[in-house]
Amino acid sequence: MTEEPTAPAPAVHHGGRWRRWRRGRPFTAGLLIALGGIEMLVTLRAPLGVLLHVGPQGLAAYLVPAVLVICGVLLVATPQQRVFYALLSLLLGLVSWLTSNLGGFLVGMLLALVGGALAFAWTPDKTSPARGPAAPPAETPTGEPDPSDETGPRHRAPEPGAEPVLPTQLDPARARAGTPEAASGDPR
Repeated sequence: MTEEPTAPAPAVHHGGRWRRWRRGRPFTAGLLIALGGIEMLVTLRAPLGVLLHVGPQGLAAYLVPAVLVICGVLLVATPQQRVFYALLSLLLGLVSWLTSNLGGFLVGMLLALVGGALAFAWTPDKTSPARGPAAPPAETPTGEPDPSDETGPRHRAPEPGAEPVLPTQLDPARARAGTPEAASGDPR
């Protein structure tokens, strides 16, 4: 009746796909921008009689935060356009100081500005999986480098101090192509 100790089960990571998706885009920046816009909209609806906007000023008070929320969502949805959304959210964050109750009592404006700065600074991860050693250049059956292989000697830069070789020097038929003898059919 002796129980043998068993090894603990390995921990299961459920957030792997979510983490990869979130890190593949400026998620935090988009979240901050959207939260800044939402906060500005909430302060506009606050029951404070002192803060009242009428006319075009009232439209801008609702338009700026709404566009900020849209910018935050689109920043997460389409990270390829991050520079445009970042600059637009920075501009709208500054404009909200004048249009949306001091930028949502500074909180919404600061959220939008920090989110815009993060979005502008974000870059996609360019690391790729490690590749194995490079394969040697392909050769033809005669042992010469394959002309279709771009790594062969035919495509290398010329040696320093070497004379340039013109394409007409490599192929004599090509050199005669523009001469009157070639037009007359004289096969020299």
